[in-house]
Amino acid sequence: MARRVVLAGGSGYLGRHLAERLRARGDEVVVLTRGSSTERNGVRFEHWDGRSPGSWAVALEGAHALVNLAGRRVDVRPTRRNVDDLRRSRVDAVRALGQALAALDTPPAVWVQVATMAIYGEGGEIVCDETVAPPPEGPRQMVGVATAWEAAFDAAARDGAARAVLLRCGVALGPGDPATAHLAWLARLGMGGRIGTGRQWVSWIALDDLLDVTLRAIDEPAMTGVYHVTSPQPVRNAALMAAVRRAVGRRWGLPVPAFGVQVGTRLLGSDAALPLTGRRGHPGRLLDEGYRFIAPDLDTALGRALAR
Repeated sequence: MARRVVLAGGSGYLGRHLAERLRARGDEVVVLTRGSSTERNGVRFEHWDGRSPGSWAVALEGAHALVNLAGRRVDVRPTRRNVDDLRRSRVDAVRALGQALAALDTPPAVWVQVATMAIYGEGGEIVCDETVAPPPEGPRQMVGVATAWEAAFDAAARDGAARAVLLRCGVALGPGDPATAHLAWLARLGMGGRIGTGRQWVSWIALDDLLDVTLRAIDEPAMTGVYHVTSPQPVRNAALMAAVRRAVGRRWGLPVPAFGVQVGTRLLGSDAALPLTGRRGHPGRLLDEGYRFIAPDLDTALGRALAR
């Protein structure tokens, strides 16, 4: 009998790939979306507003797992209004899910919450594994948003699913991913040199590993609490850009100084802190539990991501 897995906010990049994996192994997939309720390619879509309980909560009754991917993309200008929207899109969705779970007779066995390594803000040279507490303060659009997000999950999951897993994810690298495509585009245009000093650490994860760990969190009863889903081989920005150049066949790339990043991101409606800050993530719990990464090194991950 197929197990039902509900993906909240599952109509985005990661949700589409996760739905494919779940369907391929025979699971029933229900996606909570801000779009219309329908069915496509064997996946059922239920409309929700991401803010309050509604008729969509029926899909959670007796489901095996809930995976929450909801949240506005972070690639926006860090204005107060935008940052407030980033926080609300995450916190409101978590609270709505928690309220829905609390009212069920048979809630899902597990709630997997996808979060971010950006909770560490500018981590400097600190090796951030799960034993390292995130800083109380930092960039509002990073530390502030992520801290409120995790606090909401802690409160909501306490009375929700029997098992709660929070995945702090590094930058995902995969085929068709907008961030990966943007890096490749810069390199092909000859602008694939270091960004800023080039010394900021990048915690990254191959899409295949991110999906694999998420499925593991759904399936493995022993998984609970916080996990860092990031490659055991973080790199500095200069090394990342060099690897991107190798992947697209460019030997050289023009470096972009910090002031150039500030100007460029303002013109593009993005946030300069995204490429200029970094953190040195480490997946301590996954390694301790014997997880074997599919693409632990950057060249392999980029080769798979840009193969098309």
